[in-house]
Amino acid sequence: MTRRAPRVGLSIPPAGFTSHEHAAGYVLAAAEAGLDHLVTSDHIAFFDGRGKDGLTTLAFLAGLHSTIGLYVGVHLLALRHPVAVARQLSTLAEYAPGRITFGVGVGGEDRHEMEVVGVDPATRGRRTDEALSVLRPLLDGEAVDHRGEFYEAPDVVIRPAPDPPVPVTVGGRSNAAVERAGRRGDGWLASWCSPQRFAEGVARAEQAAADTGRTNVAWRHGYQVWVGFGDTPEEGAAHLGPAMERFYGSPFSVFERYSPVGTPDQVAGWLRPFVDAGCADFNLAPLAGSTDEALAGTAEVRRLLVA
Repeated sequence: MTRRAPRVGLSIPPAGFTSHEHAAGYVLAAAEAGLDHLVTSDHIAFFDGRGKDGLTTLAFLAGLHSTIGLYVGVHLLALRHPVAVARQLSTLAEYAPGRITFGVGVGGEDRHEMEVVGVDPATRGRRTDEALSVLRPLLDGEAVDHRGEFYEAPDVVIRPAPDPPVPVTVGGRSNAAVERAGRRGDGWLASWCSPQRFAEGVARAEQAAADTGRTNVAWRHGYQVWVGFGDTPEEGAAHLGPAMERFYGSPFSVFERYSPVGTPDQVAGWLRPFVDAGCADFNLAPLAGSTDEALAGTAEVRRLLVA
């Protein structure tokens, strides 16, 4: 199979933006550096109440630049009604056509985040499957009449259908998530894994698609990863480690194995095997001595990977 040059996206800063001017400057700098898309996560009440709504954030970012791509990675679909999400995506795609990639995940790092909206964490996989079975046909402009275990969507259609279509990727580390991506998505969005596991996941997802009769999928498999830039790996780790510890509330040693650090050339070398394994999208969350250094490092990684 011929592999396309990957797209490389830049996460918004972990701490968010300090002002409208900060956000506008960040987005413009990312676009001028040649980066393909901006990435945001999605949460309702993560651990101590932190987080940002992913689709609202995409709408804000879309208004700051007219062409740069926008990627939510990943939206906690099981915590929302799929018809409402279809309307949000239809609206976003109408105002930013061809720019949206919708990543979906089941979550789970903070189980209480699900409980606060009345969702049993044990049902999140089944909820996500059912929500996708409603969402995907709605995004294709089809009428849906659904009465399921978790959702009712009686005799509904969402217009206009996104044109071009919004790619839907599915995140998660488990084989269940990989197979969900194959059955209901346009790609697997991986994290915290080796190139070998990534290649195995890509093959498993595409086999799951074939087993269910899905053919001619325009696959957008991706890899989402924190990176630390510095003149040495030790310097990169010194920037990255504290930020990840603050975000996840766990020691950096938990993440270090799958967190590339060092110069852009070293980071690109760490990521290149994923391109060979079928990665079409990289979503990088970079830390460095400054925001400008993080952005420049990400742009250089993109140049090296697409060369």
